[in-house]
Amino acid sequence: MDEEFARIRGYLQTQAAKLSVPELIEKVRADLQQVRGAIESFPASRWNERPRDGEWCANEVAAHLADSSLAVATSIVTAIEQGTKPGRISDVMAHTNERQGPAEWWKQIEADREALFSRLATVRGDEHLEVTWEHPMFGDLNWREWLLFTRIHDLDHARQIQAVAQALA
Repeated sequence: MDEEFARIRGYLQTQAAKLSVPELIEKVRADLQQVRGAIESFPASRWNERPRDGEWCANEVAAHLADSSLAVATSIVTAIEQGTKPGRISDVMAHTNERQGPAEWWKQIEADREALFSRLATVRGDEHLEVTWEHPMFGDLNWREWLLFTRIHDLDHARQIQAVAQALA
């Protein structure tokens, strides 16, 4: 693990342990608004257009966000409720043929995330923290660390959607 990844892993571990579940939820929820802003400000007529051959269009970034958001949420709930190690989550961008407009992707992402937040509102915060599962870059994380990771993931892909918009402008 290089120095930058170690720094981010340290942030995930220390902040996830320090903050309460409501504080973690609010951090993630607040930064999710940057995804919303990036999606809603994107020119809908160019949503499926690639800036250059081989690069991602905004639709593919949103599809990845929706897929990974649901996979992480499902894994978090599995760890909390069952105390078992969830399956591996692949954080890989893949081309997709699934097409939805910006508003539809945002509704899906927001609904899945709010469902997770509602479930987390009922936990103490110390459920099965010994259960960890591998993140491809940051190593084994527990559910609180995975929750905080979604914040980093959201911000990264919000910037990616903004960069696609700029490249198409």
